[in-house]
Amino acid sequence: MSFSDISTSPKPSAASDRLRPPGCAPVRAHGVEGTPALNSRKDKTMTILMQASRQWASRPADERYASLLDMQSTMTRRRERSRATVESTRALTVVPDERDPQHRGLYLGIERGPLAGQLLAPTHQAFGQICSLAATPSPASYFRESRVPADIIADALNYNLRFTREVEDIGVLATLGDEDNSLGVPAGSELRAATGPAYGRIWDADIVDALVERFGDGVSGHWRVPGEFGNRITVTRENTTLFASDRDMFVFLADEDRRIEVPGRRNGSGSMARGFFVWNSETGDKTLGLGFFLFDYVCANRIVWGADQYTEVRIRHTKGAPDRWLEEVAPVLKEYDEGSAQPVIKAIEAARAKRVQDDLDAFLAKRFGQRMVEPIKAIHLVEEERPIETLWDVTVAATAHARSIPNNDKRLEIERAAGELLKLAA
Repeated sequence: MSFSDISTSPKPSAASDRLRPPGCAPVRAHGVEGTPALNSRKDKTMTILMQASRQWASRPADERYASLLDMQSTMTRRRERSRATVESTRALTVVPDERDPQHRGLYLGIERGPLAGQLLAPTHQAFGQICSLAATPSPASYFRESRVPADIIADALNYNLRFTREVEDIGVLATLGDEDNSLGVPAGSELRAATGPAYGRIWDADIVDALVERFGDGVSGHWRVPGEFGNRITVTRENTTLFASDRDMFVFLADEDRRIEVPGRRNGSGSMARGFFVWNSETGDKTLGLGFFLFDYVCANRIVWGADQYTEVRIRHTKGAPDRWLEEVAPVLKEYDEGSAQPVIKAIEAARAKRVQDDLDAFLAKRFGQRMVEPIKAIHLVEEERPIETLWDVTVAATAHARSIPNNDKRLEIERAAGELLKLAA
């Protein structure tokens, strides 16, 4: 899953259409993308986050967890069976599975080091990484989809690993099986990743441990798998927002008990809950990231509706990534757990009370650029049904517009500028 488009407002899925009342059609304003609220009585838009919904819609049953404790148990067992080492490309040999009657199976053999003698079955992602390292003329997709026998594929990969490219160290991540397969090798042993030698692996188990320490089982406390339309649910594999596989993990927790009251929102009184996403990959599939936000509610399709103030922290898996996780991200989780909603409430109240004294167009142009002035004004008029008046209005409108921008760097630049406005109200 790509997180470059995490704050766009795409066209609702068929399942979302099923939940929309008759006569409530999508609305578009100039420079604005949005999707109407499920329970909207008028044509107005709400900013949505689709990350959790995409995970929920695509994950098979064995990648879903009904509590953080279940996920923790699985991640811990997997880490205990995992071995990571750095080896030369010359120490790698791709071997066909002679027992496969379809002549399609492949193993990766390692000649030396702690994994010497192992035959590792590459996962889908790891096979692609091996093909990339071997720099074969044909991509991994060709080998997967063609009827070329495994021994020919193995010869092609071995030739390139040994002769086409220079000697290079690579990081190998293996997860060992727990049964002997009569060849002296644990059955079910997998090659899960072939990355650069300086890949800074942050284990999924460490992240889930930190989540359990701070938020418990993720289903019974204040911070838990979100309910449906604000109503608490019994968490099952069917409605969960806790996901993990051999390539990545994703967690969405929310505090819907201690909501933040925001009077005057959408021409009436309203409240917002706090939520966050956490994602990671041990295998090079994606960065470690956290996204924090306020929101109205989560529907049965796990779409976050009425999202606001989205803030994101990302850590690339460079050599210092494990230390950065401990020093930068883990303390943020602690603060988010221990802190109450009061600082957020006070900041919002101050921003709501401070009116924009300057010319609005000049104020927006100075902070966001001239091209952003009209789209920011338009999305606020559509979502809140009134013009921008206060710093809070500007913050809401700017972050809402940012979510329609596909360029990640530009979007984050606008969101950071919007977040800085709250400081002006202090």
